[in-house]
Amino acid sequence: MIRKANLQDIDAIEQSYLSLLAHEAATHSYTNWKPGIYPTRETALDGLAEGTLYVLEESGRVRASMILNQHQAEQYAKIDWRYPAAEEEVLVVHTLSMAPEESGRGYGTQMVHFAMDTAREMGCRVIRLDTYVGNEPAIAMYQKNGFCISGRALVRHHGLFDSELYYLERQL
Repeated sequence: MIRKANLQDIDAIEQSYLSLLAHEAATHSYTNWKPGIYPTRETALDGLAEGTLYVLEESGRVRASMILNQHQAEQYAKIDWRYPAAEEEVLVVHTLSMAPEESGRGYGTQMVHFAMDTAREMGCRVIRLDTYVGNEPAIAMYQKNGFCISGRALVRHHGLFDSELYYLERQL
């Protein structure tokens, strides 16, 4: 079941971030996220406060999380999007994440389908997101679900570190 997160979910979400970051530090980083910088407990708390944080819960456990809102970072205005849309017609996926032990179970795809359904309910025509160019598993999952790469740019990620990102979108 995918639902809006509540305060009781924050510890599990934070632990999934920490688990993913530790796994990537020990193996290979697909996300280019940085421990203590992004994502953090505050990332989840901000999404909770805004009412935009969602979790996929199965068997009483949080398996994945994401933030859905209409905030397009400054760089989005510089991308040559394939599907032009007014700001209110765009839903943006942020920080779709799960602990490494949860990957490969279809949770990402379930979250993307939920985001598409939510976007349609909101009257949006397009879903957009950005991801690190080296995040091959996420890029493949998004493309499998109908997203296309519409741009690439080097940005100052959260104002703290440089990151080369792909910008993906899907028309609804």
